[in-house]
Amino acid sequence: MLANIFKKLGLISQKELEEAKTKAESILLEAKEKSLKIIQEAEEKAEKIREKALEIEKLALEKEKTLEREKQSLEDKKRHLEQQIEEINKKKAELLTKLEKIAQLTSQQAKDLLLKTWEEKLKKEIAERIKSAEEEIKDQSETKAKEILVDAMRFGATDYVAEYTLSTVNLPNEDIKGRIIGKEGRNIRAFELATGVDVDLEEEGVIKLSSFDPVRRAVAKEALERLIRDGRIQPQRIEEIVAKTKSDLDKVIFQAGKELANKVGVYNLPTELIKLLGRFKYRYSYGQNMIQHTLEETKIGIALAHELKANVQVVRLACLLHDIGKVVTDKEGSHIELGVEILKKHNMPQAVISAVEAHHEDIPFPSVEAVIVYIADAVSGGRPGARHEDFENYLKRIKTIEETAKNFKGVSDAYALQAGRELRVIVKPEEIDDDSALILSQKLKEELEKKFDVFPGQIKITVIREFRAEAVTRI
Repeated sequence: MLANIFKKLGLISQKELEEAKTKAESILLEAKEKSLKIIQEAEEKAEKIREKALEIEKLALEKEKTLEREKQSLEDKKRHLEQQIEEINKKKAELLTKLEKIAQLTSQQAKDLLLKTWEEKLKKEIAERIKSAEEEIKDQSETKAKEILVDAMRFGATDYVAEYTLSTVNLPNEDIKGRIIGKEGRNIRAFELATGVDVDLEEEGVIKLSSFDPVRRAVAKEALERLIRDGRIQPQRIEEIVAKTKSDLDKVIFQAGKELANKVGVYNLPTELIKLLGRFKYRYSYGQNMIQHTLEETKIGIALAHELKANVQVVRLACLLHDIGKVVTDKEGSHIELGVEILKKHNMPQAVISAVEAHHEDIPFPSVEAVIVYIADAVSGGRPGARHEDFENYLKRIKTIEETAKNFKGVSDAYALQAGRELRVIVKPEEIDDDSALILSQKLKEELEKKFDVFPGQIKITVIREFRAEAVTRI
């Protein structure tokens, strides 16, 4: 139709029309062939899918039949087993009934009789075996305990240096003694008042410094050595050097505490606890240096904790801090009470606090770790030569003398010298006049006589009232 319209309009020729018609028919034929081919391929694929589906369905049916047969077989076996069990139970019941009739006993009675008979036969053998096992365990436990303790003590072995209440300073020459004494003894008096130690100049070539307080002796020794090197020995310089030495000693004490903690594997303790541990360097318990005792005891405790599979960290901390209360001097109470108080203040673990509280058996042992701390402390302190009971009593007596004087109003400081046979009391001149100083000495005498019913020798009480006027120029 479109070709006829084009032809009428004269737009195409007859030849072109024929060619276009032929081409159109060819295209149409080709499209039909492709369409048939696609339909054929689709039908073939559909057929294959149908065949596959039928095959799968067939396999599924066969599998289902197989499972059904197996299920039926299992059910048959189950029924057969149930029948056999039922028959066995019937036969068992019949046999028990016959046996009970023959023996005239029930099954429970027969069982009890059998057990009783064998118990009688085996009683002696069991007793012998138990006794043998107990003896073997006892022997082995004692041997093992000894091995553990010896091994722990080996880990805790430390060197000891015997120090009690005396320090010595070697002099470069005898002439220096005169300068130390000073005119009319003013230098030596100023030194004794500033340090609180007793100075003995009688032996040639050395000066002996004695005091129950090892910190005072350490300050005095270091200060005296500095004065000798400095050469300017006079009261004001003595006071300056002693004050500077005390300040420097605080740093030494902190470092000693830090080193002690680090040696046993404890780090990041509060500063206050480290300072208290450092004071162990100058503190002795029954004549035993507390840094050495604590180091030894902690090593023993750690070794025991490892052997006994206890909490090593709890034992480590409790051993390190068990005597911390002994260096708390500004409060009243036993060293255990003071130690527990300061550990609570610093939020130490309760297991550590309880172990510290129990290390002298003041309370029942709350844990295995507490027992280990107690044993380690006893091993370290109880070994031959470690401690001297007399020294501890002496220390308490000297402290009592000093504290008695310090409790009086107007007293700024007090020092017990000559093994407690001399008490020097320094008073505040603005509060105590000369007459009051005399009265104070008498009151102290009476108070000390009340406190000590028996005392080795007399106590000489010296009340010192010194008035100073100072001025500093602006130049």
